[in-house]
Formats: sequence, C-alpha cells, structure tokens
Amino acid sequence: MKKILVTETALRDAHQSLLATRMTTEDMLPILPELDKVGYHSLECWGGATFDSCLRFLNEDPWERLRIIRKNCPNTKLQMLFRGQNMLGYRHYADDVLEYFVQKSVANGIDIIRIFDALNDIRNLESAIKAAKKEGAHAQVAISYTTGPVFNTEYYVNYAKEIANAGADSICIKDMAALLTPYATYDLVKALKEAVDLPIQLHTHYTSGLGSMCLLKGIEAGADVIDTAISPLSQGTSHAPTESMVATLQGTEYDTGLNLEAFTNIRNYFMDLRKKYIDSGLIDTKILTADTKALLYQVPGGMLSNLISQLKQAGKEDQLDQCLAEVPRVRADAGYPPLVTPTSQIVGTQAVFNVVTGERYKMVTNEFKGIIRGEYGKTPVPVDPEFAKKIIGDDEIITCRPADLLEPELDKLRSEIPQYIEQEEDVLSYAQFGQVATKFFENRRNTKAGINSELVDTENKVHPV
Repeated sequence: MKKILVTETALRDAHQSLLATRMTTEDMLPILPELDKVGYHSLECWGGATFDSCLRFLNEDPWERLRIIRKNCPNTKLQMLFRGQNMLGYRHYADDVLEYFVQKSVANGIDIIRIFDALNDIRNLESAIKAAKKEGAHAQVAISYTTGPVFNTEYYVNYAKEIANAGADSICIKDMAALLTPYATYDLVKALKEAVDLPIQLHTHYTSGLGSMCLLKGIEAGADVIDTAISPLSQGTSHAPTESMVATLQGTEYDTGLNLEAFTNIRNYFMDLRKKYIDSGLIDTKILTADTKALLYQVPGGMLSNLISQLKQAGKEDQLDQCLAEVPRVRADAGYPPLVTPTSQIVGTQAVFNVVTGERYKMVTNEFKGIIRGEYGKTPVPVDPEFAKKIIGDDEIITCRPADLLEPELDKLRSEIPQYIEQEEDVLSYAQFGQVATKFFENRRNTKAGINSELVDTENKVHPV
C-alpha cells in the first residue's frame, strides 16, 4: 500500500489562478487552524505572485503574512514557489541576494521550496538548491512542462537526471498551462520514476478539464504527492478538487489517509469567500469552465488574462484569436521556451505587438531581446542565428550562466533605502520590487504615524497636562 500525499494550494496557486492573487491575509486567517488539522503533506502558501500582489495591490507585508500562517499552522509544512535565479521578481539576481532571500524565507517559516526555471536551464537552479539545503529546507525542483519539437520523454528524463545530480530532494512535474493528458502523464511519471530515485510530485491545472484524470494516471504510474485545491477554489484555471481526489483514492492502495469530514468546515468557509469574490468581480465565472483551446495555444490562465488586458488597453479586443495564434509562432522563433513566468509574459507581449502593429517584430520589447541574447539562460532549442541578428543586431550572445555576470548587490541595495528599513527582510522586498516596495514602505510608515498620533491624543485626554 502506498499512501499518496496531498499539497493544498488554496493559499497560493488556487487564488493566483482564479482571482489574480487577491486573497488577503485577513480572509485566510479564520480558516488556518482548520487547514492545519487536516494532515496535508504541505500548504502551498507563499511565493509565486503572492509577494508582488501583497505589496502592489493589498498593502500587506508578505513577510508578515508568512509569519501569521506559520503561527497558525504549527503542525503542517509550509511550501513556497521560487523562480530560481529570478527569485520572485522578473530579472536575475546576484547569488548574495538569492542566498539571503532563502535564508530569510526559511527563518520566517518556509519548509519546502519549490524551485523552477522558465527555460529548464539547470544552471539557473544550482544556487537556489544549495541555499535551500544549507538552511535545512526541502529543495524541490520543478520541471516546467511543455510540448514542442524537443519536449519528449527523453528530454524530461535527461533534465530529471540533471536535477538529481544538482542535489534536489524531490522533483515536481509543473504543468502550469494544463498541457498534460492522462496517458501522457502516466508515461512521463513512469519514465521519471525509473530514471531517478527521488519522490515525484504532480502539479497540473484544470483549464482543459483533464486535471483529475491526469492526477489519477500519475498516481497509478508512481507519483508520490499531488497538488489539489479545496473545491470552492478548484477547477477552471485552478486545480483538481481536494475532496474529490481524497474520495477517489479512499479505500484503495493509494488512500491519502485524510478524513473527508475534515474538509466540511473548510469547504463551507471557502464557499462563502468564493461568493464574495464572484460578487465583487474578482472571480470571472467564464474561467471556471473547461477550455480545451489551452491544448492548442499552450497559454496558461494568467497569461491569457494578461493578453486580454493588453488588447483592451490597445482597443484591439477583437484581435485575441490572432494573438493566440501568434503565440506559438513567437515561441518557436525564441527557441521554444516553456510558457511560465517570466517567459509567458515576454512571449505574450511580443505576440500582441506583432499583431497590433500589423508587422511581425516591427516593435521588439527589451525583454524579448533579452531572451534572444541569452540573458535568461539557454533556450531549449537554439535560436536561428539570422533571426537573432534581426532582433539584437551584433550584440554578443551570453553563453555562461547569466548570474555569473552579476556583481554582489545586497549591500548596494541596502544602502539605497536606509530610511525605509524596519526589518531586515525589507531589503529583499526592495530588491525585487523597487518602487512598488518603497511605496508600500511609505504607506506603512504613514499608517504607523497616524496610529501613534492617535495614541498620543488619547493619552493627553486621559492625562491632561
């Protein structure tokens, strides 16, 4: 009998997928003790877009959110998503910043760090793996799953071997665009289990309607852990429902050991939240239905909403189908990068420019030039030299690990914001989000100043001079 472990994504990827990462800490807080009692393998609750969203939209300190979750979930491992050398930002950072971020993440409560690279370039993961292990965290490396000319079983097996050799504690198949099909999942998991002696975790989305079937076939092939979302925040561009998977496996050789009754209060709580989010417009009910076009265009849910937003701003919403058709062509030109942050945004934006301007590559973004130049690492397929020359002229192509070209930057970053630092973690928020972080710091200071003045007024009323 093999007990299947379950990672709950409600506190991170589920709300990132369905409501643009807008769930507040206040909305999480009442249900945290209940989540802690379930017996999950882990709660995915941090990283990904949560850090950016806290600072940019919610006026929350992401570090304080992590500390609150840790305090209220003492019995369950906390997990985060980490973009390798990109950390949680959108460029590569020097190793000293990365190492300090990992140190502070673990110190504030993270147990498992899921590390991935948008190009599946192992060089961009090595520093993060070493840093995680140095801090005593579980270093899980995620394979960014995609399809295309080179993305066969042999490609993924070779990458898995590189991951194992780099010292990872486990491997996650990260199917961010819901491109897996059930039998392809079975074949891939089986091949990986035969190739490496590491636990395999399976992460897929429900966009194409195949999520539960993919998880089941993956389990039959030997997967050890699955990612799910509590039912009110499941399906659509999110994940398979937690309770449904637990019920499916109950009484079989793969029984999770979780009690279905333990989900009753959790489901009721999130049903009320779901209604609130739909009523407020945060959840668009259109994304709650399956859409097999995801298999054709290979566009993750977050990338699709980004495309629609860009076209709305340009007044070109009627050109969405042309943009979706252009995405695979741009991706091919760029060396077939998997479409996940930041490459999904870069390829998507370039596709929009190609369609809206009426001429392919008439306008080229700096980020797209960066992919062609090698600033993000080695693309899965070499970029055609003639195309590269058209995009970046005679610029030199970077062939080393991009971070090797970066000088240590932690001290410099710290010296730029001495007036804002109230905790050591603030320099890491600033490192990744610059002006967004300083705006948050200013709001925080002003709020505290307002509270302090009220306290002084109260004291003066109680103790008149």
